[in-house]
Amino acid sequence: MPVRHVLLAMAVAVMWGLNFIAIDASLQHFPPMFLVALRFALIAVPTMLLVKRPDVPLRWLIGYGLGFGTLQFLFLYWGMATGMPAGLASLVLQASGPFTMLLGATFLRERVTGPQMLGILVAVGGLAVVGWQRAEHASVIPFLLTLAGALGWAIGNICNRQARAANPLHLTLWMSVVPPLPMLALALTVEGPSRIVDSLTGFDQPGAVGAVVGLAYTVVIGTILGSGLWTWLMSRHPAGVVAPFSMLVPITGMTAAWLILGETVTLPEVLGGFLVVGGVLLGSLRRRSKTLGDTAIPQLTPPVEVKTTAQSG
Repeated sequence: MPVRHVLLAMAVAVMWGLNFIAIDASLQHFPPMFLVALRFALIAVPTMLLVKRPDVPLRWLIGYGLGFGTLQFLFLYWGMATGMPAGLASLVLQASGPFTMLLGATFLRERVTGPQMLGILVAVGGLAVVGWQRAEHASVIPFLLTLAGALGWAIGNICNRQARAANPLHLTLWMSVVPPLPMLALALTVEGPSRIVDSLTGFDQPGAVGAVVGLAYTVVIGTILGSGLWTWLMSRHPAGVVAPFSMLVPITGMTAAWLILGETVTLPEVLGGFLVVGGVLLGSLRRRSKTLGDTAIPQLTPPVEVKTTAQSG
């Protein structure tokens, strides 16, 4: 890739890493389930008005929206609202890579090579270390919720791949049409109308302005700009060349959380993080060599928050 394209790929990783800081700010004011509905509604409305619906089977569009949009962010936001640090959340979501490989092998009969299986085992070992440290020093529930979000992302990846959209960005934008209604119904049931109304009217409360700025960042920078640039890069370079830059997301997320939020991690969590990132990279080796000359979105890559390739965080 030309140097300017490398810099763009690195910029997207930074945008997506900072997205976890923005989510953390939004959760200081908005209830998590309603925040997911609000986030995707802000994208869904202009998408339905301005963007042509992709010509893909409806079941895969809905599946992508339920997996990547609804389940991933329901559990991610829920986990962060109950105590999952933003930096560690950006790391644990990388479990979507091994989850995607396992789901592909189980449901699509895709062959898993020795290096890929080794990568899965290494990444799982890293996650086990992080989970053990969470259980030792804090509640393990937020970790498990975030891990469930990574599984939702993987389900979305499988549906995304099966959709085989000619324009992946349009598919990602239309995916945003799926989450708002089920998430709003869930928010009304679990969080209650009064809490939702308070979040929409109490903008004089501490943290409200930061929450709105965080929401705007998530929608405009994390999803639309970041995902748009990522899709543009994917359309011009082999997927195996672009995909590894997504591994910079947890590095950016954890560094930003340390600098901005003052989050700290234990040495075992750092070592577990290296194992997760290393395992995901090892598991993508075959995919990288196989996709030389291929411009399709790879199965192991995070989109932004979109994966937009969305997300994400």
